Amino acid sequence: MKLRSAVAGAFALAVLSAVPQAQAQKRLEAYETAKEAYIYAFPMIAGYKAMYQFSVDKTSSQYKGGFNQIHNTAHVFTPKDTAIVTPNSDTPYSMIQLDLRAEPIVFCVPEIEKGRYYSVQLTDTYAFNYGYVGTRATGNGAGCYMIAGPGWSGDKPAGIAKTFSSETQFGLVIFRTQLFNPADIDNVKKIQAGYKVMPLSMFLGQPAPPPAPPIDFPKFTDDAFKLKAFDYLNFLLQFAPEVPAEKDLRAKFATIGIVPGKPFTMPAVGEGKVATELGIKEGFEAIQKRRNEIGKRENGWQISKPFGDRAFYNGDYTLRAAAALAGIYGNDAVEALYPFAAADDKGEKLDGSKHNYTITFPSGGFPPVNAFWSVTMYDGKTQLLIDNPINRYLINSPMLTNMKTNPDGSVTIYVQNASPGSDKESNWLPAPNGPVYMVMRLYLPQQAALDGTWKPPVVVQTSK
Repeated sequence: MKLRSAVAGAFALAVLSAVPQAQAQKRLEAYETAKEAYIYAFPMIAGYKAMYQFSVDKTSSQYKGGFNQIHNTAHVFTPKDTAIVTPNSDTPYSMIQLDLRAEPIVFCVPEIEKGRYYSVQLTDTYAFNYGYVGTRATGNGAGCYMIAGPGWSGDKPAGIAKTFSSETQFGLVIFRTQLFNPADIDNVKKIQAGYKVMPLSMFLGQPAPPPAPPIDFPKFTDDAFKLKAFDYLNFLLQFAPEVPAEKDLRAKFATIGIVPGKPFTMPAVGEGKVATELGIKEGFEAIQKRRNEIGKRENGWQISKPFGDRAFYNGDYTLRAAAALAGIYGNDAVEALYPFAAADDKGEKLDGSKHNYTITFPSGGFPPVNAFWSVTMYDGKTQLLIDNPINRYLINSPMLTNMKTNPDGSVTIYVQNASPGSDKESNWLPAPNGPVYMVMRLYLPQQAALDGTWKPPVVVQTSK
């Protein structure tokens, strides 16, 4: 990743011009390395936030349970779910927070009826999607799968359909099970009850290996995304063994004190503190900028494919970080496509306190998918689901049968803070009284969506 740039303004005046050239060069290098390291660290820290709140901090409102257990949520996510940004509210989640230090983990899925979409997404500490099970990847049949951590070696055991290798010792497995409508929840619960997880030794009926040593997990605070970022990075790197592709990068990070498992010490004022702090600040700004520029804009929607495995990113750590900022744990594009509304028909950012909006899908012009699609509303400041009077966080394709259709066969969604009236409320997507962050989801998108032939409809600004 090339982050070298000209350093100007206050940084140059305050840090470089007043010191000898050799010292100035050293500080410039520290600034650039800090910026690069922050970009590298950002998605790992976002993942740690979720892991800490889901499986470490028992006092957290987001706590689900310990490691290597499956935790089923028998409802779709609501505004009460805050551990990750832009969660979907289409598919009840099941999750396994992995700890692969002692031995591999096996998970099994039941046979799921044809026509119901489900997926199992395997992600690691880097936020790479390194494997999939589910409707697209393996079909809806029953099967057992193994996840092995770094350093494990061995043959695929009998009864295991496929083995996946994680580069890191911790990770998250995310199950998404389609919910057709509220009355379908009992069927989803039965499917979730069929998801199983166990250590490899239990699957094989063998004695368990010695347990991994306990870990003193650092308490997560929001300063993890600011000046404490490298403290958390050093902690996480001890569970992410160096891979050949990152050998030079890890050596570079070590020059500013980023060393796996070691405490990070912020430099003193006269020894590069300003350079490091500025690198962190500008690293975040670079992530924001890239997030806003990902992909291609069509009819005011930003359409991108920013999620994948290590080979997909090919060393583009800024893209990886921007994807995490947009919505960590997003799927590969072949699994789900995520256009987000960047502007209305007048080129203005969406704001529910200033305007109402409409989105009209022409007859026959719904998102082309092999599973289903949705449009989900979030608060523009937090990227979290919003409270609203009808507890509706999205409109999706299964809801179309209960929505009103226009005389020409088109369907209009009313995006606004207040109800559009009882005659239109079936088509209302409640918006916040402020900045809007709206995401479309296309599960199992067809080629027309993937190649850009199909384009989402314009978000039309109307008066309040």
